[in-house]
Amino acid sequence: MSPAKNGDGPRESDYSRQTVRGKGMRTGYTTGSCAAAATKAAVTALLTGTPVANVTIHLPIGRDADFTLNRCEWTDRTPGEEKVLCSVIKDGGDDPDVTHGAEICATIFFETNYKGGPAAEERVTIKGGVGIGTVTLPGTGIPVGEPSVTRVPRRMIIESALEAAEAHGLESGKSIIVELSVPNGEEIALKTTNARLGVLGGIAILGSTGVVQPYSTAAWRASVTLAIDVAGTNQLSHLVLSTGIQSEAFAKNHLDLPEMAYVEAGIFSGPALKRCVLRGIERATHVGMVGKFSKMAMGYFVTHVAGNKVDTTFLA
Repeated sequence: MSPAKNGDGPRESDYSRQTVRGKGMRTGYTTGSCAAAATKAAVTALLTGTPVANVTIHLPIGRDADFTLNRCEWTDRTPGEEKVLCSVIKDGGDDPDVTHGAEICATIFFETNYKGGPAAEERVTIKGGVGIGTVTLPGTGIPVGEPSVTRVPRRMIIESALEAAEAHGLESGKSIIVELSVPNGEEIALKTTNARLGVLGGIAILGSTGVVQPYSTAAWRASVTLAIDVAGTNQLSHLVLSTGIQSEAFAKNHLDLPEMAYVEAGIFSGPALKRCVLRGIERATHVGMVGKFSKMAMGYFVTHVAGNKVDTTFLA
């Protein structure tokens, strides 16, 4: 895999200040983008011997993004065992995600006896440190026991590391070890549904585009799909699809099911049911408020208010 080249695409710094759907909301960056930026900066610093203040990475959407480093410091100066830690503070724009403001860190060191090609994916190893969740259940698309870094961020991190290695002349016999960490990641993870998915000990490094769209329904729908996939892979036969937190709490008071069985489907009732069928779920119990249920009774299975409103005549 050849590393991505920066400098040819439009800058993301201007794009990130654009409004979303005319509502005046800023876009931001994913944890995956922040991890890739921290990785590139740390590899650069370790090879040049000079701290890095700013770094540019290429995003999956075809744009370049500029990041300011929060930290760039040597954690070990022992000759032959040098390590550099760089970090980026995640700016999620106006999205209310709990990882906004988190410090995403990458500690880099090199190992010898590498025999592969200079731009081969296996030249980079990603490890999980403090605050990075570990996958403990099948179904997420990440092997059990691995740090929870999804496919696109993993590729971004590897490409950023290889690009810096090529630019600054990493010796051919050395490989790159990337240890990701988030100082308060375990605390942040308590505010997520990671534990239901078997991701324990910290947050996941996520993002399919590198950019956070505030209040993204696409991200929500993807999380619903993943929750059902994990439940199906782990042989659950009965799921509870709720329209919100209150509905889910009500269901928990009346049903004795494992935590993994509860999926906050929100506005995606139809897509959630279709996914249950696809994954072989035998029974799905829907819980919610009468407003959304009335929309479902009328045949609307994506119940966002922008697409359809409660019909009071139908309710009557």
